Amino acid sequence: MNNPADMPSLELFRAAVALDLGTLAVLHNAELDDAILGQLKLAGFPEGIGLRLTGDAGREAMVFLSQAMDELSSPLSCDDLNDLAADYASIYLTYGLHASPCESVWLDQENLGMQAPMFQVREFYRHFDLTAANWRMRPDDHLVIELHFLSCLMGDEHPQALPEAARFLDEHLLRWLPRFADRVSARCATPFYAGTARLTAAYCDELRDILAGLLGELRPTAEEVEARMQPRAMPQAVPMNYVPGAAPSW
Repeated sequence: MNNPADMPSLELFRAAVALDLGTLAVLHNAELDDAILGQLKLAGFPEGIGLRLTGDAGREAMVFLSQAMDELSSPLSCDDLNDLAADYASIYLTYGLHASPCESVWLDQENLGMQAPMFQVREFYRHFDLTAANWRMRPDDHLVIELHFLSCLMGDEHPQALPEAARFLDEHLLRWLPRFADRVSARCATPFYAGTARLTAAYCDELRDILAGLLGELRPTAEEVEARMQPRAMPQAVPMNYVPGAAPSW
């Protein structure tokens, strides 16, 4: 469906988006194998996703990924399995492409992992009583976990879930995901992972536009978001003139 108005209810829209985000998380979670590829093809992925993308970037990513999947043999050949495994490792395990799947690396001034953005994301999760399973193995700000969290928000009927999903996209996922996707698609070795990165970024961007419409709010610009996320300076104490008897003295 193009937008929530095309669906019988907001609940169906939210359920469809939650499922889409969960599927995208699976693709970033582990290297592609016959089982995952079979499930994707059975579901008609990517054309069968619940939120039909209409923007140029989204449509181009879907066509690109569809062609990449069509070019893969089923079952996967040994060469395909080796190529996909090596590419997955370069992106998500060894960081051979210098395209970390973790937010902190993109937003920290020294490009370090497990920095302030990770703890900010962790606080976001706590508001919904959610935690990363093992932050030492996969930090809270890893792409897979952020996609799962967004999926949970979209499926949550709490009245603040949609506003918080919009805020999470603004303040976290969309501040770094486009750059991650651009670098992966430019440097990776397999069309499948290039298409996966491009589709994930385009999907999240279009979802944010739809949320703006649902919430009746203008989507903030990137500059407005960055200004919002800057640390606030502590107010400086104003020196007071000494008044005899007003404070201890010696």
